[in-house]
Amino acid sequence: MILPVAALIGALAGAIIGSFLATLILRWPQGRSVMRGRSACDGCGRTLTARDLVPMVSSLLSRGRCRTCGARIDPLHGRVEAGCAIIGALALGFRADLGGAGWMLLGWSLLTLAVLDWRHFWLPDALTLPLAFMGLTVGLWTTDIPLADRIIGAAIGYGALLAIAIGYRALRGREGLGLGDAKLLGALGAWFGWQALPFILLIASTVGLTAMLATGQARQRTARVPLGTFLALAALPGWLTASLFMG
Repeated sequence: MILPVAALIGALAGAIIGSFLATLILRWPQGRSVMRGRSACDGCGRTLTARDLVPMVSSLLSRGRCRTCGARIDPLHGRVEAGCAIIGALALGFRADLGGAGWMLLGWSLLTLAVLDWRHFWLPDALTLPLAFMGLTVGLWTTDIPLADRIIGAAIGYGALLAIAIGYRALRGREGLGLGDAKLLGALGAWFGWQALPFILLIASTVGLTAMLATGQARQRTARVPLGTFLALAALPGWLTASLFMG
């Protein structure tokens, strides 16, 4: 049963965190600082006020455009804020404890990584490595997986994709799989244990192949696949499937 007050707190926290994460997703790949300087319109450079920075609400009231110059505000802001709010509401609404906080952190991290990889084919160590650490710590209160299985999962998840990346480079003479993908799968192993990894990979590969076929990219020899995005999307379904099959 969902707890309304806890869900509301989680939604508000998610909206606020989502505002920061959306800015991070937009600025970080460009080498722009997220922590320094006040937020400003990318079109006219006007410093944004508190009125402009209320998550989701400000964008809706301004119809997605700057109040001064009318420049379009990247819809990513509202989408990430809404996504983080939903994650926070569900996580704390169903588990108003440390485990719920762990689900929030996991969900927010995976959402950020999924968007970064989709847009920029980039899974930064500054996100994947802390995610793995959290899986071995706060994850103990989030998913009912023994620590030994988490450690094995982290090692196998990273090692399996690392071996594929090295083998591909040796055979083809070029990079075919980024090490960020290996680190992300290792982090998921730290959260869900080694038992979930085959299911996560299977679901991620199926969804990824379907998406590539639907967009016509599968016919392009030089098409790039954001595997990290599909791994992030497959994390929860893969764990649930593993739980059903492994008892």
